[in-house]
Amino acid sequence: MRFVNVAFVLLLTTGLTATAAAQSSNKISVNVTGLRDDDGVVRCGLYNSASTFRQPGAQFKGVIAKISGGQANCAFSNIPPGNYAVALFHAEHNETEITTGAFGKPQEGFGVSNNPSMTFGPPSFSDAAFDYAGGQKSLTVRVNY
Repeated sequence: MRFVNVAFVLLLTTGLTATAAAQSSNKISVNVTGLRDDDGVVRCGLYNSASTFRQPGAQFKGVIAKISGGQANCAFSNIPPGNYAVALFHAEHNETEITTGAFGKPQEGFGVSNNPSMTFGPPSFSDAAFDYAGGQKSLTVRVNY
């Protein structure tokens, strides 16, 4: 019986280690284009829920990316498979949250995954959502001012 318990623990530990190793190679890379200058940083949020999408501090994961040549790259690591959306903004003065002006229009450059039209208001989670099966995924988000 003791052998069975030890074998089960080893099997469980090996399975958890394999899952953790597989997840550590799961990466979503977001190429950010259209930045008007190299001032400040780009703040990117990866969201996994419509109820939290674009809500400050409610992202599943957040990263800050340096800007060079009007571009940046936001890399999200150890991401489990699922349905996600990215929202980001150009924090030219190192703002920690996006600010809005008249009628709720962002004062900083901003963008979301899938680059949907924003003519008639902010995009929804479903507009920006994409399925992620694991592994390496790369997408491009264009910043709008």
